[in-house]
Amino acid sequence: MAVRQMGATEWLLLITLSVLWGGSFFFVEVLLDALDPASVVFWRVGPAAVALVVLVYATGHRLPGDWPTWRAFAVMGALNNVAPFTLIAWGQTEIESGLAAILNATTPLFTVALAGIGAGVLGQAAILAAALCYACAGLYGRRLSGLPAPVAAAGMVSASAALALPIALATGAPLAFDPSLATWGAVAGLALLSTALAYLIYFRVLAAAGATNLLLVTFLIPPSALALGVAFLGERPTLGAYAGMALIFVGLAAVDGRLFRAPRRAL
Repeated sequence: MAVRQMGATEWLLLITLSVLWGGSFFFVEVLLDALDPASVVFWRVGPAAVALVVLVYATGHRLPGDWPTWRAFAVMGALNNVAPFTLIAWGQTEIESGLAAILNATTPLFTVALAGIGAGVLGQAAILAAALCYACAGLYGRRLSGLPAPVAAAGMVSASAALALPIALATGAPLAFDPSLATWGAVAGLALLSTALAYLIYFRVLAAAGATNLLLVTFLIPPSALALGVAFLGERPTLGAYAGMALIFVGLAAVDGRLFRAPRRAL
């Protein structure tokens, strides 16, 4: 199956999405000082679901009422949100946010090996499992590409919130945390920017450019996550982490193919 070529608008949206999702690793790291991983996931998808549902009705759309569509929302919510968000949040209790973002970038390739990257092997394994969830969700999400982006985003995140709440209640205390300015700021950034706004862009790119191109966003996330981790969290990535990021950019060029086609045309 041929990969659709992306124009300037799709690339700009993809880069914007990478910055929003790169910031999510930073926000999660901040919230983990006050919340357990399952509660972080609830506070990520709960407020985002409210914001997106309000947007849907404010723009004249309506959420569908049929069971097959909501079943698809639930599957996407589990694959694209609840499972990977929980795995990433737990993984970040073991490893730094920058390394988590690099491992997350294995979604399109899934070829980064655990050996030699450093400590926190279980944390790394959790991020790799999350990357596999994202890869599956990117393909499954084509079922929702016919819906308006606000409706698809609101339905998926609402289903995610419904799935995340009982998990948070069973494994942690989602309402028991220090209501500091930093905590609420991280909640707002994670829910409204890295989730609600990000998924509006996600479904627009999915409809316009396809699942294969959409998954390229994970290659672009690590620079944002690394920069925020170094600047605000005092993280110091290892040489291996930077080498991994270099491999990611090589992978981006290989998947897109344009850098390799140009020399062949010149021959």
